[in-house]
Amino acid sequence: MSPSRWLRKNAEHYLMVAAQDRVARRYGVTRPRRPTGLEELFWLRLFAPLYARLPWSVRSRALRLMPGSHRKQWTSWTDPPRRRDPAV
Repeated sequence: MSPSRWLRKNAEHYLMVAAQDRVARRYGVTRPRRPTGLEELFWLRLFAPLYARLPWSVRSRALRLMPGSHRKQWTSWTDPPRRRDPAV
C-alpha cells in the first residue's frame, strides 16, 4: 500500500471515529471505545482535533496535492460545451 493511500485510509477512519464520539457526547448515547496505544492516541487526540481546526482552503489544497486524490472537478455552466462527433 502506498504511503498516500495509507495516510488517507487512516485519516478517514480516525476522523470518522472522532465524529462518532462528538455526536455521541452531544446526544448522550454510548461513545466509541477509548483509544488504546500510541497510534490511536495520535490519530484521535492530535490529528483529528488539528485537522478539524484547519480552514477548508488548507484542507482542500492538501487533498488536491496528495497523489491519488485526483478527482474530476465540476465544470462551470458558463464553459462552452465540448464538441462531439456524431455517433455513427
